[in-house]
Amino acid sequence: MKYPGLAGRFPHLRQDFAASIVVFLVALPLCVGVAVASGVPAELGLVTGIVGGVVTGLMRGSSLQVSGPAAGLTVLVFEAVRAYGLAVLGVVVLATGVLQLLMGAMKLGRYFRAISVAVVEGMLAGIGLVLIAGQLYSMAGLKAPASGLDKITGLPEALVDTARSTEALASVGLGAGTIAVLVLWKRLPRRVRTVPGALGAVALATLAALAFALPVATVEVRGLVGSVQLPSLDALGELAHPGVLGTLLAFTLIASAESLFSAAAVDRLHDGPRTDYDKELMAQGAGNTVCGLLGALPMTAVIVRSAANVQAGARTKASRVLHGVWLLLFAALLPAALGVIPLPALAGVLVHAGWKLIPLRAIASLWREHRGEALILVVTAVSIVAVSMFEGVLIGLALAVVKTAWEASHVRLEVIDKGAGPVQAYLSGNATFLRLPKMLDSLEALPQDRPVELDLSGLHHLDHACRTALENWSARHSATGIEPVKVTDPVTPTDRVKATDRVKATPVPPGS
Repeated sequence: MKYPGLAGRFPHLRQDFAASIVVFLVALPLCVGVAVASGVPAELGLVTGIVGGVVTGLMRGSSLQVSGPAAGLTVLVFEAVRAYGLAVLGVVVLATGVLQLLMGAMKLGRYFRAISVAVVEGMLAGIGLVLIAGQLYSMAGLKAPASGLDKITGLPEALVDTARSTEALASVGLGAGTIAVLVLWKRLPRRVRTVPGALGAVALATLAALAFALPVATVEVRGLVGSVQLPSLDALGELAHPGVLGTLLAFTLIASAESLFSAAAVDRLHDGPRTDYDKELMAQGAGNTVCGLLGALPMTAVIVRSAANVQAGARTKASRVLHGVWLLLFAALLPAALGVIPLPALAGVLVHAGWKLIPLRAIASLWREHRGEALILVVTAVSIVAVSMFEGVLIGLALAVVKTAWEASHVRLEVIDKGAGPVQAYLSGNATFLRLPKMLDSLEALPQDRPVELDLSGLHHLDHACRTALENWSARHSATGIEPVKVTDPVTPTDRVKATDRVKATPVPPGS
């Protein structure tokens, strides 16, 4: 009897192994950079990356999607840590994971696809703007203001302060050089581009800082075990705080939407098994639950790592699990290597990532074809910058709902006046209170000295406000006119079904 070897049990091991190395090299600088930008120890970013690979990676959902700390949540995490502390962050991430597990069990994952794309892109644009503004201060070694609006309005003063300091200029130069390397990386020879751009840019910036002894700040190293913080009972009690609850809802909404939108994008990159959105939401929930128990950063699916995974030839989920193993080995065996990475280089990586979050092409395309959607995108982004993440997303969602309601309430009034006999008025479409004033103005303009026939059979929907208003108008016109208004009621869905059945049952004459 022959037993299958390793190649028989794992037929795609070679492809998955090679892809896992690429994803590890892409994830390493981003895990560290997102953690530092979030105001937490760099090791916690690695913890989230490890959990995203080993825990979420083993679960079913999207087989080629890779999870970890994402730049999209950096601003919100930073605000949460500043307002409530690192201990409460772990509790919020834990509760986020539990909510995601519940939503996945209730089969709510598929409904996240119903969120307006304009709101999601506006959310990412707002995050990108705040992230860029905040990391520009980090590039100069300056402390960034708390609010997004203050970050942007304070940039001119920060520029003046930077120009007066040699150390700040050196720091900005290193960060700007990192951005330049990232932008130009795609134009380098193919052999060079086998190394991920973020890793190459950070490595070159580190070598430059060491070679020229630049006076720049570097990553503080605490050790993997020392950075992990289990949730306490006092921190769990903070979940009753209204501000913490708002942060929890924002984490859940944004992390879930970003992960599931990323899954849809990854599905377009390969022809393998499609994503099960409910199971993917549960996988994200399991990962965030573990991250919360360890006091780490929240997790989402990350399109940059996922795309790198697919492009590197990954065939199964083994690649993302292995990338988590490589992150664990690096954090356990080489933690001191983090201490030589200059902070301006990580800031440069995140400025570049923030710029990629701003969908400039999508804005231009929407403005040409769907200006209402473009307006929602811009308002959402500006609201996030001016107010906060949670309120900005709520404003965007409210605008999307109002826009949809307005478009769905389209109603048409057609008046036929032959000069003699009754005036015929036909209403069609959806009559809702949003179009009521204009509809009444048109009806009240009908002549009072002529009979009126009002046909409502073309209406698909007639809400209570419009029905009441039409009845009142009909009573007034009948009281002052020469004849009562004749009203043809709307056709109900049941009537339409019966009419369709009658048509189907009507025999067709021979030879017709």
